[in-house]
Amino acid sequence: MDIERFITAAIAEDIGSGDHTSLACIPAGKSSKAKLIAKESGIIAGIELSQKVFHFIDPRLKVKTFFSDGDSVKKGALVMVVSGRAQSILKAERLVLNFMQRMSGIATLTRKFVKAVEGYPVKILDTRKTTPMFRYYEKLAVRIGGGENHRFGLWDMIMLKDNHIAYAGGIIPAIAAVKDYLQKNKRKLKIEIETASIDQVREVVAAGGVDRIMLDNFKPADVKKAVKLINQRFETEVSGGIGLDNIRDYAACGIDYISVGALTHSYKSLDLSLKAV
Repeated sequence: MDIERFITAAIAEDIGSGDHTSLACIPAGKSSKAKLIAKESGIIAGIELSQKVFHFIDPRLKVKTFFSDGDSVKKGALVMVVSGRAQSILKAERLVLNFMQRMSGIATLTRKFVKAVEGYPVKILDTRKTTPMFRYYEKLAVRIGGGENHRFGLWDMIMLKDNHIAYAGGIIPAIAAVKDYLQKNKRKLKIEIETASIDQVREVVAAGGVDRIMLDNFKPADVKKAVKLINQRFETEVSGGIGLDNIRDYAACGIDYISVGALTHSYKSLDLSLKAV
């Protein structure tokens, strides 16, 4: 991730030709302080990124932090204090809050899912259902919350989903085409294939040639059947229709991974505030 380019683009989007409100009413040489407060409890994330934003906007700003990424914070906690030119603090304010509130929301939700499956060896994964251009930090927030990352994009893993299988002419042709592609292009990528029924699981098991089988929108009873059929010959993942209310039922099925798109598309931002001191 090119952090400098990312922050530059974010600043350009927000500031444009200048923060004219601050330029108009705040003297250029005025120094001040601001404190970042947690207005609700959760898992804090984006501390390191916020420091980079402050220093990118003005290297002379001083940032004192009282928590690290991944720490639990209570409502009312003082997370950090920034001091320096008031105009610079105001330029950075919304960018810092936008990044930290979203990342903290993702980390907080991820931690809830991780805690919900405690006692089982299953790993909680994210998906590619992310915000364009902010994926790196959303996936970082998942890791901060205790989850793990699925593939980052289309380039780092083979993922045969229902549409790929349909266009390729079926499960067996799709797997054969992928193996041929990887061999011809001298690429070593893990292969995962999505299944929508026990019959499709049987077909994949018989064909072989993959690393992981995804069970998409399976009920827990069918997951148990599929896990028994797969018999540890391939990694197993479940996805679709899984929430905090039922994830433990899936974890009990002996699955290796549970992917949850909600981690990055249905989270609630953690309420944070930056107030002048």
